[in-house]
Amino acid sequence: MPAVAGTFYEDNPNKLREQIEWSFKHHVGPGKIPQVPQTKPQGRDNLFFIVPHAGYIYSGPVAAHSYYYLGQEGKPDTVIILGPNHTGYGSPVSAWPSGEWETPFGSVSVDEELTKEIVKRSQIVDLDERAHLYEHSIEVQVPFLQYLFGNSFKIVPIVILMQTPEVAEYLAEAIAEIINEGKKDIVVLASSDLNHYDPYDETYAKDEKAIEKIVNLDYKGLFHVVEDEDVTVCGYAPIMTALILAKKFNKKPYVLKHATSGDTSGDKSSVVGYLSVRFGA
Repeated sequence: MPAVAGTFYEDNPNKLREQIEWSFKHHVGPGKIPQVPQTKPQGRDNLFFIVPHAGYIYSGPVAAHSYYYLGQEGKPDTVIILGPNHTGYGSPVSAWPSGEWETPFGSVSVDEELTKEIVKRSQIVDLDERAHLYEHSIEVQVPFLQYLFGNSFKIVPIVILMQTPEVAEYLAEAIAEIINEGKKDIVVLASSDLNHYDPYDETYAKDEKAIEKIVNLDYKGLFHVVEDEDVTVCGYAPIMTALILAKKFNKKPYVLKHATSGDTSGDKSSVVGYLSVRFGA
């Protein structure tokens, strides 16, 4: 069941649809709604994305940039969604085992087979529901995906509490093995916001330190920026995993949009940074 429907996003399906379309059309967003092909894609260019995860009124327009590209390339079989653990509940790395996730748009199935494969191959992921019960970083991505693709795709939700380069390496290796086998059309979303609760100009400056490491695919550099330079990126393990995967698959980073909550809400006294990135050819 959803934990943040009615707070981070509308709990009425019609209002939620309007809120997502507002995100796409917003001047901070891509400015238009993507055309989603109805046929299965022949080849997917963008395998990995960075997306923010705040309330839609704050980060929705920035998130919409990644979803614009994802939507144009057609529906994947499974979306692996990596998010940080904000609550402290559950295991160091926790995957939701099976069943369905519900939103105001209906239910999406968890890819139980793929989840078990990641658990087995990575040796660091536990099957653990507790970490997900009150966590928003993955949940807020699901309605965007449903808006684009309906409810017939599957998800693998993984939240990460122990955010280290080693965790990212193990997780990326397991995911890369599965993608390389080519049995399913898989996309990976790294859910993260950037710097938190500094004034507008200070947040932009701190965000740039993180973005520099992202565009250089320097996952260890990103780790040190967060740990040593007080740049409060919350989902740095999901991002590190995406950077490692991008290197493995020779994908280049393209920054689609960087903005803050001050750009969407107007309050610039204390803002959060948001970033959309695609990793493609």
